[in-house]
Amino acid sequence: MARIFDVIEYANEMSDEIVHRFPEEGIGDFRIGSQVIVRESQSAVFFRDGNALDVFKPGRHTIATANIPLLIDWVGKAFNDRTPFPAEVYFVSRKEFANEKWGTPQAIIVRNPNMGFGVALLQGFGTYSFQVKDPQQFVTQIVGAQGAYRTSEIEERLKMILLSKLQDVLGETGAKGNPASKLIGLPEEIGAAVRVKAKEDFEAIGLTLKTFYIGSLKPSQKSAQELRDMGMLDMSTYTQLQAADAMRDAAQNQSGGAGLTAGIGAGMGIGNLMGQALQGGMQNNSQGGSAPSGAKMPDIMTPAEAAQFMKVTEEDIMAAITDGSLKAKKVGKAFRISKDNLDSFMNS
Repeated sequence: MARIFDVIEYANEMSDEIVHRFPEEGIGDFRIGSQVIVRESQSAVFFRDGNALDVFKPGRHTIATANIPLLIDWVGKAFNDRTPFPAEVYFVSRKEFANEKWGTPQAIIVRNPNMGFGVALLQGFGTYSFQVKDPQQFVTQIVGAQGAYRTSEIEERLKMILLSKLQDVLGETGAKGNPASKLIGLPEEIGAAVRVKAKEDFEAIGLTLKTFYIGSLKPSQKSAQELRDMGMLDMSTYTQLQAADAMRDAAQNQSGGAGLTAGIGAGMGIGNLMGQALQGGMQNNSQGGSAPSGAKMPDIMTPAEAAQFMKVTEEDIMAAITDGSLKAKKVGKAFRISKDNLDSFMNS
């Protein structure tokens, strides 16, 4: 014979549990007169045959048709009031789940007037907290018949909502003419705007967003290759930025190493370099890819730039690098050629 539960409670602290079903598996046998004990930080949703009959607040409750009005329709007046009936109770934590982490897995593109490309790539991270507002709605829409539902099971969904709203807020704020440097200095204002935008989405699943804090918002460090993969660079500008990377790395690290544009994508404080890169790319295109007349050979060059000075194809330069007649430094997947090495090759 199935066990009849006279006392239904869940005394666990529920540190990472949002919902706990009683019993965890199968269906419990309850009866009129059974006691339901709900802790101060909990609510309890009473279910029978998949239908929510009532929500108990903190305290001790006696199961009766008086506090579960619909129960009489299920049990029926023809049965003795002590007759067991199958049901489940879902204990829902009503505490605030604080210090949940969020971060931008990919850079967010925002407008950045009069700097670089006119756009910025920003990345950020911070914390947020949430709380169950409507226990019955949350259980019926999200939890279903699971024995336990933890914060880890919904965190990705919540972070996607927050990141979507953050992108909207940054886009709207940037559209008003605010440069990226100003956006970085508005963490409180941006956080408050995200909370307002996310409110409806959280409430739609029975939750409330309590806090949203921006711990850091800063320019993304993207390599020229990554920016090109994002569709933000044409080939000419890409070549110029790779050269800028190599020149900076050569100055900072004589032993070499792969370089990043360190925020070039965001255009933060290096608008002139970006402008020069774009201007250089257009100038090269207008002259059919040949080196400008009287142009000074840079100290570090890409194979394409070396080809322009030698008036040969880039394939010719790569062939010379491959057979060893032209010395070059490999940086990541790209090659860099020093002025001295190109002079030696030309005079050999």
